Amino acid sequence: MPDTAKPLVSVNNLKMYFPIYKGILRRMAGEVKAVDDVSFDIYEGETLGLVGESGCGKSTTGRAILRLYDLTDGSVTLDGVDIAALDVGALRRKRTEMQMIFQDPQACLNPKMNVGNIIAEPIVEHQPSISAKERLERVRGLMEAVGLNPTFTNRYPHEFSGGQRQRIGIARALALNPKFIVCDEPIAALDVSIQAQVVNLLEDLQEKLGLTYLFISHDLSMVRHLATRVAVMYLGKVVELAPRDALYAAPKHPYTEALLSAVPEPDPRDESRKQRIILTGDVPSPANPPSGCNFCTRCPKAIDICSREVPEFREHAPGHFAACHLLN
Repeated sequence: MPDTAKPLVSVNNLKMYFPIYKGILRRMAGEVKAVDDVSFDIYEGETLGLVGESGCGKSTTGRAILRLYDLTDGSVTLDGVDIAALDVGALRRKRTEMQMIFQDPQACLNPKMNVGNIIAEPIVEHQPSISAKERLERVRGLMEAVGLNPTFTNRYPHEFSGGQRQRIGIARALALNPKFIVCDEPIAALDVSIQAQVVNLLEDLQEKLGLTYLFISHDLSMVRHLATRVAVMYLGKVVELAPRDALYAAPKHPYTEALLSAVPEPDPRDESRKQRIILTGDVPSPANPPSGCNFCTRCPKAIDICSREVPEFREHAPGHFAACHLLN
């Protein structure tokens, strides 16, 4: 990003640990380090892609940034305000500026509420002074904006397809005119034919409304299409962060190289020449991560220092950060 760009969201040394209780007395026996000392900025109007294997802490990071969890440590600043330090009342008022689009559109919509009430719920909760007529007009405008028939406000979620239900979730997220939206794998539960429509909708809304996204996904091809910059997570840590084109053209971390080697090429000739990097072993438990570099137990390039010292996450090229001893 240019030097003049202003971070809308700043995440600093974010930690999200979950306690493990055992025994009849439910004593704390350890903790799961779901997010372990993560830092990055998200600039106004950009899309930061957050990628990695399932269980690496992507969704937990997104929820912690919105303070759906109380942080273990660290800070999250949204437009100059530290969200982690807000009391309940101040946080509730701040929620109008940040919203989330969830992964499963069916699970996040109340089956007993019609679509009009689902989309209007944030407005009722945060802007009670708006009249019922104005609220209905806004709901219909939101439905139209996301490509839904505005006359379907009285229908229920089960009457819509998966792609349409995700559009309902997007309309609900837009109801309070937020600045920042966390998209938690919003296309993962959809058919391939519908995924492109939802991604194109997100792009169009970003352009029209000036939205800023954190786009969480394990689909590297889709992230390449949508993201401005990409952060790669492994076992609770960000191991690489770079502008999209730089990361896909010349990844610096061995884990990023392995992830990108698994992305299929559209040209069969390129696909046949591609060298796959097959990682051995299983992902360690976040309750008992390895000493040194988290990736050292599976890294094909690991050296002695990797198992002893945590690598520094630092800048190796303009805007291109990575945490690897081999780059020092």
